[in-house]
Amino acid sequence: MTFLEKITGSDMTKEMKGFETRAKILPAEYQITWKEITSNLWIHGDFTGRNLLPIFESVLELLEVTSADAQSVEEVLGDDIEGFCAALVGDDGAKTYRDKWRDQLNKNVARKLGGQK
Repeated sequence: MTFLEKITGSDMTKEMKGFETRAKILPAEYQITWKEITSNLWIHGDFTGRNLLPIFESVLELLEVTSADAQSVEEVLGDDIEGFCAALVGDDGAKTYRDKWRDQLNKNVARKLGGQK
């Protein structure tokens, strides 16, 4: 990253456009969820928003993998997208949601390993 890119934020613009391109390939349900997640996460950004880029990358990878496994968004993230985003950035009150999400994830993994559908 050059000094000019860092000052203007053009590096972030390129990366976000890449994320949006990847998100357009997802099924419609996942695209809607991606937009909701990005809008909820931006409020947690620092002055530049660079702290959120790794989180966006991870969330998009999660959505890509789960859509390839033909899971529904609710099955993976639950009903509370705002709570999911708060858990990602470590906001106050997120611990209880994180525990709920961890339990849900453990159930999904156990179901997959057990061969149940």
